[in-house]
Amino acid sequence: MTQIVVGENEGIESAIRRFKREVSKAEIFPDFKKHRHFETPLQKRKRKALAKHKQRKRRFRT
Repeated sequence: MTQIVVGENEGIESAIRRFKREVSKAEIFPDFKKHRHFETPLQKRKRKALAKHKQRKRRFRT
């Protein structure tokens, strides 16, 4: 669970920015998207193959 403590003299905008940053660090939104709909086995294989391809591409990039 992501939470922040708003300082006494801190503006609401900066608190919202900090909260958004913490949520993105915790990778909450990708998890929501992943569990939003049922995924067929074929879609699951395609998604994993694409992720593997991206990871390999990143690894060999120098």
